[in-house]
Amino acid sequence: MSTRILLADDHKITRQGLRSLLEKQQDMEVVAEAENGREAVRLAGEMAPDVIIMDVTMPDLNGIEATKQILSLSPDIKIIALSMHSDSTFVTEMLKSGAAGYLLKDCAFEELTRAIRTVIDDKTYLSPSISGVVVEDYLQRLSKADFAAPDILSDREREVLQLMAEGNSTKQIALKLHISVKTVETHRRQIMSKLDIHTVAELTKYAIKKGLTSLEM
Repeated sequence: MSTRILLADDHKITRQGLRSLLEKQQDMEVVAEAENGREAVRLAGEMAPDVIIMDVTMPDLNGIEATKQILSLSPDIKIIALSMHSDSTFVTEMLKSGAAGYLLKDCAFEELTRAIRTVIDDKTYLSPSISGVVVEDYLQRLSKADFAAPDILSDREREVLQLMAEGNSTKQIALKLHISVKTVETHRRQIMSKLDIHTVAELTKYAIKKGLTSLEM
C-alpha cells in the first residue's frame, strides 16, 4: 500500500517539484497540497494522510502551530518539517509540537524519501546537521533556570500574535479565525499583558524570536 502524503508549503513551485519527485516512488502518492498551515489542518482532517511534509514558516498559521492542531486531532499522522531554517528555535519548537522529523530544504531528495520511510516505521528522522543543533540546544537549556518554564501564551493567543505580526488588522484576524472583533481585541490585550509588551513592533520581534513567523517568508 502506498504512503499517502500531504504537502504543505506556501511556495507553489516547491510543492510542484516535490509532487513530481515523490510520485515517481512506487510506494508513495501525494493526496493533497496546502499553501498555508490553516489549509494543512483542514486537509489533514479531510484526506487523512499518513505523512505531512510541513514547511515551518508559512503565512496565516505557521508549521509549528499547524502541527500542534493536526496532531491533537490525528495523533497517528507523521509530520516531517522541511525548512530553510536550521536555527534551534524552529527545530526545537517543531519537535516539541510533535514533528517526527526535521530536514533542511537543501537536502538531497533521497534523504527526504529516507525520512518518510523512517517516520512511517515510528522512528524520528533528523538531518545530520540538525542533530547537532538539537543536542547543543538541549545542553544550553539544561543550564538555564527556566528550562521547564511553560509557554505563557495559549495556542489561540499564539495564532493571534502571528497574524498581528504579519500585519493583519483586528477585523482581518477576526475573519481568518472566525471569531468576533471583540474577542480578537481581548486576546490582544491578554497577549500584551502576559508578555508586558505594548507595541506591535516589539510584539513582532517577539513572534520572530519564538519562531511564530519569519521576515524571510
